[in-house]
Amino acid sequence: QSDSNCQTTQTRLIMGKGGNAPSAASAGKKLLTERDVKIAKAPQFYWASGDAMVEPHVERRKAIVKAHPEVKKLFGPDHQTKFTAAFAMALQIFSIHLLQGAPWYTWLFCCYTLSGTINHGLTLAMHEASHGLTAKGVLWNRIYGIFSNLPMGIPAAVSFKRYHMEHHRFQGEDIMDVDIPCDIEGWFFHSRARKVLWCLLQPLFYSLRPMFVNPKQPTKWEFINYAATITFNSIIYYFFGGSGVAYLACGTLLGMGIHPVAGHFISEHYVMNKGQETYSYYGPLNWFTFHVGYHNEHHDFPFVTGKNLRKVRAIAPEFYDDMPHYHSWAKVIYDYIMDDNITPYSRVKRVTLENEEIEAIRARGGLVM
Repeated sequence: QSDSNCQTTQTRLIMGKGGNAPSAASAGKKLLTERDVKIAKAPQFYWASGDAMVEPHVERRKAIVKAHPEVKKLFGPDHQTKFTAAFAMALQIFSIHLLQGAPWYTWLFCCYTLSGTINHGLTLAMHEASHGLTAKGVLWNRIYGIFSNLPMGIPAAVSFKRYHMEHHRFQGEDIMDVDIPCDIEGWFFHSRARKVLWCLLQPLFYSLRPMFVNPKQPTKWEFINYAATITFNSIIYYFFGGSGVAYLACGTLLGMGIHPVAGHFISEHYVMNKGQETYSYYGPLNWFTFHVGYHNEHHDFPFVTGKNLRKVRAIAPEFYDDMPHYHSWAKVIYDYIMDDNITPYSRVKRVTLENEEIEAIRARGGLVM
């Protein structure tokens, strides 16, 4: 899976929104040496080399815009998202009210099915806000992101944006893209039973992995996010008690674990078809997840709101229809667990930044503060 004999790599990033595009110039000796060291530490990953050092989305975006300039009409926010998030929040609160005094098995069933699905959907409303797609202006998107985060019970919106923007700009980049599992995850969670556990613990890995791989100092907006979540949880506790807060927080955790909508965590970038690092899902659960399943389309055009990603595919079918894709997130989870060739190591990693460049980005707090 690794290839340490890369003859050409890239040292300069063209910071196009939604991806990193290294130049075609030959890499310096220092970068090649650092790349070899990183591969030696975790050779089980798919280490990009040659032409694959350039992540695919920037070049495909350029090709689509050239062939279909009308796609630019899809750029911009969807003002309906904030109302959808508000409806979801109201539905969560109403569900808590209806479940007061319900048997534990009814509560647990609704927590998994209803709260899990709604709160997972709200994480993707939060995702829309991180891309500036819920309103015009940075401030309002921050506010709507935090608002969407409230029913989840766990503060995440502001930190998520800081890391997620780096996932897009530096897809697969060692250290910078914390969406990629750590070496220890691949080493330990390799058997079927352990992969089941890994799927159950995905919320834990998504929240703690960044702190170990690429830690960032909290900003004032993180503290605002914390305060807003604590205030909302306190209100829920006041009116509905601990079971109300647990319904929200547990719904978030269950909805991000072994849950049909959580299949997108695996489907998006885990290498199921060698040579392809991003995959789309064209199934009905897109309606509950702001169409995040259109993931190739999303990475190609991260400034197109979720509901318009279908239109991107419709405009440029020759770029998407022949690419391997999914129709079932549940089957993605099943295949991930049952296929012994697929593990947390099944991700593409690349090295296009020297360690000094990474440290310079980290020193200023990352791409987004």
